[in-house]
Amino acid sequence: MRLVPIECIRENSLLGKNIYTSDGRCLLRSGVVLTEAILEKIKDFKIFSLYIIDEYSSYEIEDIIKPELRQKSISIIKETFCDIQRIATVHNFENRSIKDYTKREKRYFKSINKIAEELLENVLSNKHVLLSLVDIKSMDTYTYSHSVNVAVISIVLGISLKLSKRNLFYLCIGALIHDVGKSFIPNEILQKPDSLTQEEFEIIKEHPVHGYKFLGEFLTLSSQIKVIVLQHHERFDGLGYPNGISGKQISYLARIVSIADVYDALTSDRPYKRAMCPNDVLEYLMSNVGTQFDYDIVNVFCKVVIPFPQGTLVSLSNGDVCVVEQTLPNFPLRPIVKIVKSERLNDIGSKVNLIDTLSVVISKIQYEI
Repeated sequence: MRLVPIECIRENSLLGKNIYTSDGRCLLRSGVVLTEAILEKIKDFKIFSLYIIDEYSSYEIEDIIKPELRQKSISIIKETFCDIQRIATVHNFENRSIKDYTKREKRYFKSINKIAEELLENVLSNKHVLLSLVDIKSMDTYTYSHSVNVAVISIVLGISLKLSKRNLFYLCIGALIHDVGKSFIPNEILQKPDSLTQEEFEIIKEHPVHGYKFLGEFLTLSSQIKVIVLQHHERFDGLGYPNGISGKQISYLARIVSIADVYDALTSDRPYKRAMCPNDVLEYLMSNVGTQFDYDIVNVFCKVVIPFPQGTLVSLSNGDVCVVEQTLPNFPLRPIVKIVKSERLNDIGSKVNLIDTLSVVISKIQYEI
């Protein structure tokens, strides 16, 4: 299957991956024939890209965690954040003491611990710890789906960085709740359908401090987790926020989460901006090492991401259109491809290993032929 913007999907293509509603119910199951009426209905749920199965992409892309665990995780994060926001709204979004929160909210954090354990075990039990799937998000549940994705990406990266299991656990919890401070930001700013004003962006930039202060009185919560929440928007060059710290002053775990956060955000559709292709995001990360990101962590990250999964249609710099057949370890941007369209008719159907063909590069992902 391959990921395609909804406006590029041909009628009667097959849905490649289940679609879920904001409350976790399955809206459409994989294999459904995508008629014009169904595609219009999907747009109503503010979903703008889908995985499809067609003659070029019969390969199945396996999710790194079980779909039911993903939906369960999203549900718990949503309930937690919404309850915190409900109480914050009563107090005009002031960062109130933990004493203002009920036993119900405290129980949610126990549930998050449990979910973190399940996510960690699920990823650790997966023999092929590579990131090849971009999660499909509805605009209505973006924050919660994003939190779960950042956790999964962080775990995969943490495993590749050889973190201890204890640190992987802290990393997962910190990633799951890294945006908890957004519960103290008004919805009209969080869900604004177009670009933020500078004043609104300054309000958004307060969310790491809000989250850190809120978690400060959870005495049983590791300080490493709280620091992830505080520092996930700091930059390696010191130009981040909220404190403008740099380099190794930034927690190692926070440096990991910052990369996962940016990767998932840029590969996601937003109300004001369509998703970037994973290969373009990898190039963005690589071009910002030493300034925004830690070089060593990005270097490892680029080895665990598959930007062109099997079945992806791509255009080559020589004009050929190909379908990706295989991605080789450590060379994510130079897979083995099969030519499906070419001015050289005799080449159609032949395979090209881009590692051996250095004069040719992938120029873009192709959605239609």
